[in-house]
Order: sequence, then structure tokens, then C-alpha cells
Amino acid sequence: MMKPFARPFLTLIAALVTVACGVPESQSTRAASDAGSAPSGGGETLEHQFTIVTSLGTLKVELDAVNAPLSVANFEQYADDGFYDGSDGNGATVFHRVISGFMIQGGGISESGSDKRTRAPIAIESDNGLSNARGTLAMARTNDPNSATSQFFINHIDNAPLDYVSPANPGYAVFGEVIEGLEVLDAIAAVETDGRDRPLTPVVIESVTRTEP
Repeated sequence: MMKPFARPFLTLIAALVTVACGVPESQSTRAASDAGSAPSGGGETLEHQFTIVTSLGTLKVELDAVNAPLSVANFEQYADDGFYDGSDGNGATVFHRVISGFMIQGGGISESGSDKRTRAPIAIESDNGLSNARGTLAMARTNDPNSATSQFFINHIDNAPLDYVSPANPGYAVFGEVIEGLEVLDAIAAVETDGRDRPLTPVVIESVTRTEP
């Protein structure tokens, strides 16, 4: 069973530790503000906004269907199918890899630690002008650029080293941002983890629903 983000993240951790202190506060025109309350591009509708309720609080996110249509459609299908929160009858997923000062990753592994069965992977959309800034959502994947399925991560800091550079160094595809609840992102990032970066107390995704107008 594929385990997205295993090897790619391990190889990037050392590099990110050296650059984290020098990363600017914002690397993207769509970076989430530290206040976590104001959506970018204020004229956008709620069509691609979701409320993610976790066991540590609520995140509201806005997805960028213009710049990352495949990734957004992919996330929305999993959300609507009840894959993330277990309303599909197959168990809720958790944030199973948490690295403070880096990112929190979830959306594919159940509270019991088993991988949920996913749909086919999607093509990478990292060359879309969006940056892995603090609070942005991006697709998790293996070493194969076109291997992303259900798993995603939320950047805890500005992670410019994860951005697209070239076809040989494609980085990770950003497809949305947290528009409310950055304090919940911080709370999840602060949980105690084991040697595999798994939270000692599971951080469960309790519901993922479209934001009502």
C-alpha cells in the first residue's frame, strides 16, 4: 500500500531545518495571514470553501480551483464521499505525521493506523504559481510526482523549498489555504509525537463539509 510523503519528507527535513529561520514570512500572493481570518481575493464565492473539524479544533479552508483544478476536484470528491471523516463507513482519517516548524499531514490513514483504500492518483499541479506558504494546503505524494491520492498536508511555516523549480524538481502542488483557524494548525503542530512523527494522541478528522453560504 502506498504511503505518500514517507521518503520525500524525510529527505527534505534536514534541508528545511537549516533554512527555516531564514524563510520570509510570505512566499505567495495567496499566503494565509497569521490572523487566520481573512480569505484572499475577497470576491470569491463559498463554492470551494470547506470546514474541517478536528479533535483539536476547526479549520476553514478555501480551495483554488482556478490554479489547481485537478487537486481541488480530487479533494472535494474525497470530502463529499465521506472518506476523510469516516462517514463512508470505513473509519475517520487522522493527521498521522506532524512536524512542528514544518507541516502536518493527514487524510489517508485511519485512527487504527491502517491505510484507507484510495482512488487512482492524479497528475501533479505544482507548476501553478502557488507557493507552500504558511497555512497553505498541498498534495502529499511519494517520489513519483504523479502519485498523489487522498493525503494532503498543511504547511506550518513558509516552506519555499517545497515549491516547483523544474520538471526535474517539481516540488509539491499547493491547492488551497487556511482562511480561519491558524491557531488550530499551531495546536496540532505542537502535539507530542513518537519517533515516526505520529501524534501520541490521535488528531482525528471528525468532519469535512462544504461551507454553507
